[in-house]
Amino acid sequence: MFDLSSIFDRLFPICRSITGPGLRESLQILGEYIPLEMHGIASGQTVLDWTVPDEWSVESARLVGPDGSVICDFAQNNLHLVNYSVPHSASISLAELQPHLHSLPHLPDAIPYVTSYYSPRWGFCLTHRQRENLPEGQYTVDIRTKLQPGEVNFATSVLPGETEKTILISSYLCHPSMANNELSGPLGLLRMYERIKAMPHRHHTYVFLLCPETIGSICYLSRFGEEIGKHLVGGMVLTCLGGHRDTLSFKMSRQDWVATPGPIDRLARTFAAQYPNRFEIREFTPISGSDERQFCSPGFNLPVIQAARTVYGQFVEYHTSADDKRFMRIEQVERAADALSEFIEVFDLHDSFLENTHPYGEPQLGRRGLYPTINSPMNRGSSSDGFTDHRTTLNRLLMMLSLADGKRGLLEIAAKIGCGADQLIPILRELQKMDMIKTVLKT
Repeated sequence: MFDLSSIFDRLFPICRSITGPGLRESLQILGEYIPLEMHGIASGQTVLDWTVPDEWSVESARLVGPDGSVICDFAQNNLHLVNYSVPHSASISLAELQPHLHSLPHLPDAIPYVTSYYSPRWGFCLTHRQRENLPEGQYTVDIRTKLQPGEVNFATSVLPGETEKTILISSYLCHPSMANNELSGPLGLLRMYERIKAMPHRHHTYVFLLCPETIGSICYLSRFGEEIGKHLVGGMVLTCLGGHRDTLSFKMSRQDWVATPGPIDRLARTFAAQYPNRFEIREFTPISGSDERQFCSPGFNLPVIQAARTVYGQFVEYHTSADDKRFMRIEQVERAADALSEFIEVFDLHDSFLENTHPYGEPQLGRRGLYPTINSPMNRGSSSDGFTDHRTTLNRLLMMLSLADGKRGLLEIAAKIGCGADQLIPILRELQKMDMIKTVLKT
C-alpha cells in the first residue's frame, strides 16, 4: 500500500497554483505511484467560455521592514505571497503598503491564503498579530515572479473494465501548502485507485483526473467532454476528506434535480439513509463547491457527485496556514478513501444482475471451505468460512445464492436480506472467486 503520510510530506512544501512548475512537480510525484498521462493546453487558447491564462512562477519574494528585519519571505512559507502576484519592487511607507497586506483578525496567528489569478496585483499575507505590530517607516518590497506564455496542466489515468461505460474519479491540485483543502483529495484518489485496481472484477472503465480547480476541469472538458459524455454513468469529485468530522457527505449532482435522478445520486441517498452516522447528503448548488460545478453545468449535465468530510468554508482553518497535517489527519483520509471505495464497488454493479452458477439444489459449501464441517448446536453461531461475523455472514451467503436468479441486482438482494449492499461485497467477491456467482449486464 502507498504510504500516504510520506507522499504528503513530499507534496506539502510545494508552491502550487493553477499553472506553473509547482503544479507539474506535484503531478510528477503523484505519477510515481499511479500511471499518469500528462496533458497541457497552451496560454491564450479558448476553452469553453474561458481563456487559458499565462503561466506563473516564483523566483523569490520578500517584504523587509524599516529596521532591515524580514517581515515576509516566500522561501519560509509560500502562503506569504499572494498567489499569482505580479513582479514588483519598491520602497513604500506603511500606509502605502497596507492595501497590499492580508491578515485575519479572527485567526491572529494564521497566515491566510489569497489569490488573484485573473486580475494583476501583488501582495503579502501575514498573521494579524504580526501586522498589528508593524512600525511606521519605509518598507522594501521585492517580488520576483514571472507571468509568461505557458500552459495549464492536468493528468489522467485509466483502469480498463469489461465495458466502455465509465466512472470518473477526480480531485484538484492548485493550492500551495494546505492539507485538508488541497492534499486530502489527491491522497484519497491514490488510495481509491489502489483499491479499485485490486477489484477482481471491474465492470466499468475508470478514469482518474487530477487538475487545477475550475480552469483545469474546464480544460479537461474542452478537450475530452464530448468523448467522456458518451460513456459516463457516474463520477465523484474528492475534496476535503480530512479533518475532525466523523461523517462523510455527498453533494448531489445536477441530475438530482429531476424527478428520476441517475443511479449514482440514488445510491448516495441510499447510503445516507442506511448509515446516517457515516454519510450525509448536501443538495446540488452551482453557487459553491468544486469541479462538480463544471461537470454538472447545463450543457454537460454529467452525473458527477462530490464527496467531502470537513467541508470547505465550514472549518475555521479553511484557506489558512492552520490547515496543516495535524488538522487534516492522514487516518481520516484513509477512512474516507476506504468508505468511498466500498461505495464505488457497489456502484460498479448498479447495472448488473447476479446469477447463481449452481442453481440446481444447494451447492456444497463445505468442500469450498464455506460451511462448518460438523453441524451441532455448539457451533451454530460460527462457521469455517473465514469471515469475521461467522453465522451472520454464512446466512447472508446462503440468502445471496438463493436470490441470485439472474433477475435481481445487488441493491435489491441487499434490501431483501436486510443489510447494506457494501456488506455483501466481501461475500460476493468470495463467491465470484469460486465461480459460484456471475454478473449479467442489465439490458
